[in-house]
Amino acid sequence: MSSLPLSDDCLPADAEALPLSEVAGRLGVSANRVRTLIRDHHLLAVSRGGEPLVPALFLDDHGIAKHFTGLVEVLFDGGFTRDEAMRWLFTEIDDLGMYPAAALHTHSAREVIRRAQAAAF
Repeated sequence: MSSLPLSDDCLPADAEALPLSEVAGRLGVSANRVRTLIRDHHLLAVSRGGEPLVPALFLDDHGIAKHFTGLVEVLFDGGFTRDEAMRWLFTEIDDLGMYPAAALHTHSAREVIRRAQAAAF
């Protein structure tokens, strides 16, 4: 089995991160399926103490946050690396007063995607 593509732990102290077993439980899939989602960039994860963790903000009550996968695709298509995308997702946007990852759960989700498009290239 190949290693997971994990970012360095660049998460802010207040960002909750979940072990793969908990993500699997919340999504109703196996831990192996979560690993596949990470490999396919449908989820991103960090390495903390050698353990892969998925930021809780990437999930909602229904599974993977509605606009998350599309936002990550925009970032990658725009030339962001996995590490750069993770940092961007957790860098506060001043006029929104929140991280892009948090904004995905608000009415500002489409604005965050627009800003990701503008930040690309």
